[in-house]
Amino acid sequence: MKQALLKPIQFGAIEAKNRVIMAPLTRSRADNKEKKATDLHATYYQQRASAGLIITEGSQVSPRAVGYVHTPGIHSDEQVEGWKKVTEAVHQKGSKIVIQLWHVGRISHPDFHDGELPLAPSAINPNSKSFTPEGFKETLTPKEMSLEEIQETIADFRKASANAMKAGFDGVEIHSSNGYLFHQFFNKFSNKRTDDFGGSIEKRARFLFDVLDEIQKEMPSNRIGLRLNPCLHGVFGMQADEETIPTFEYIVKKLNTYDLAYLHLSEPFTDVSDEPFLVTEVAKHFRPLYKGNLIINYKFNREKGNQVIDDNLADAVAFGKLFISNPDLPVRFEKEADLQRWDESTFYTQGPKGYTDYPSLED
Repeated sequence: MKQALLKPIQFGAIEAKNRVIMAPLTRSRADNKEKKATDLHATYYQQRASAGLIITEGSQVSPRAVGYVHTPGIHSDEQVEGWKKVTEAVHQKGSKIVIQLWHVGRISHPDFHDGELPLAPSAINPNSKSFTPEGFKETLTPKEMSLEEIQETIADFRKASANAMKAGFDGVEIHSSNGYLFHQFFNKFSNKRTDDFGGSIEKRARFLFDVLDEIQKEMPSNRIGLRLNPCLHGVFGMQADEETIPTFEYIVKKLNTYDLAYLHLSEPFTDVSDEPFLVTEVAKHFRPLYKGNLIINYKFNREKGNQVIDDNLADAVAFGKLFISNPDLPVRFEKEADLQRWDESTFYTQGPKGYTDYPSLED
């Protein structure tokens, strides 16, 4: 019997040849001046085109969205041209690829913004670190976004989506997790606004749905995916309270009205068994609430991936580190072959070492 992970699936308008998804992975290989994808990116993603669907690394929707060195954007003509090489390379190998749209919000530093403070829902320092050209630096108290800046940012996501289509992507994924801008709006500890974008659960979630509505002016909703991390705790200043899970329950239920390509959820990054406001099994908790395609992520292997699909807790599984060191991961799953170990010291370095030099079974 064919493994569940290797069966085809339809993600809205995106037909995937299997359910082994390449998770979005920051790899810090972009040209740091123009912040664009290069020929090296094209090689890297093409090597991994045995995936049913590739989700690119987070890509900034505007210059104000930047918070990490050597990361690509999707807001300039040069960046569109860089990404065209990537999408063409992946499509040549018969896979599908979406770009993850990214705005880090307060997880940034003035070094990226000509001395100006990063933008965020509220002026609250996450007390974290930003990866700048001069190394890691402590975050500062960000600038609270004005209503005009919120609307400009919403427009940035629309433009980035239009650019994604020009670049040949099959769709987009909104990076609304991991403590970045959208997550900062969701969380009561990072959002102290008293206007239409803060206060109640509905108002804290509004920014996301306003962005979704705007992106739909550039592409159908069945080419849009969305990533959430409901149980992020103790990272990037994120904290949990009695409204944390109800907030994500509200968001997930409302997403049912959007006919998305998929919803991408992460299992907890840290041990939350002692956290009274969080759940320990994200897929199990949210599966009954969401009626569309559900992708689950974080520390899955072949056996656990097949099991979570067989148990109907998810429709597909996103793999991160395993795809770094095993470019032909679905092939290895099919043959039940040995998996190569990744070299963590090269995750965020530049050049091909630890990026495009992992061999496939055919090499």
